[in-house]
Amino acid sequence: MNTISIAEFLRSSPRILGEGAVIERLRRSGDLELDPFLVNSAFIYEDAKRAALETICRQYLDIGHEFDLPLLLSTPTWRANQERIDAAGYAGVDVNGDNLRFLDALRKRYGEYAKKVVICGLMSCRGDAYSPADALAVDAARTFHAWQAGKLADAGCDFLLAATLPALSEATGLALALAATGKPYIISFVARPEGTLLDGTPLKEAVAAMDTAVTPRPLAYMINCTHVTFARAALMHEANSSFLVRQRVIGLLANTAALSPEDLNDSTRLVEEDPETFGKSVAALHRELGLKILGGCCGTDDRHIRSLAAELATGV
Repeated sequence: MNTISIAEFLRSSPRILGEGAVIERLRRSGDLELDPFLVNSAFIYEDAKRAALETICRQYLDIGHEFDLPLLLSTPTWRANQERIDAAGYAGVDVNGDNLRFLDALRKRYGEYAKKVVICGLMSCRGDAYSPADALAVDAARTFHAWQAGKLADAGCDFLLAATLPALSEATGLALALAATGKPYIISFVARPEGTLLDGTPLKEAVAAMDTAVTPRPLAYMINCTHVTFARAALMHEANSSFLVRQRVIGLLANTAALSPEDLNDSTRLVEEDPETFGKSVAALHRELGLKILGGCCGTDDRHIRSLAAELATGV
């Protein structure tokens, strides 16, 4: 994969463009059915679905290339744990490795710019990412997630990312599984404006606890699936955030809807935000809080990422 280490990549890149929504864009297109177990992880095995996935990924690559910004892409493996792979009928198929190789092949088409693109091996919690009550305990999470972490690490991802995490217990177990691979890794939470995870754990306690409990500790932390106003409020919360949190949280993949996770999950319609508004407000977090990985999550598409890229490229 890339010859530069992710730690050096982060040190040398003041602003990194994150991709926008992938799964949600496929879902709202209405043309292609998502797998009930693997969501979009098996799209690479069917021509029409692979083409749709490639179109979205190439849009984000094209935008990064146009603005000459370092770019973060995630493997389409958010739900590709062993339990779901087996349930979907893909036992014995290297779903995680195949998705990494799919993205790496796209990256290589961009010549010299490919050196500015990093690919993370994406994972998440076992259950509902918006329901902290479903979260696994620490030891159970470490055991459950070790298999997928190993598959992504063995396939050669640039680093590992566990995202959309609602609870400290499963996040800690996930981090232990990721750390055991020897690969650098980042942990990304869903945050409430009150400065807590969805399970009520203050961000300052979550970061301090995980940094202490896991060796090697996470390379950094992020927030995702959270509106920019919620993320800013969470990071600046007087009681539940801290200077350490603002040092360790380096990125945001933002929603367009200023809704709670529960309301967003229950929404039957897309809540859009003007791309220019999105771009300006998300890019502002680089200036205000020093966040360097900035991209999109639910509700975003290439228009939002293009607007964000235009803002980040100004270097303000």
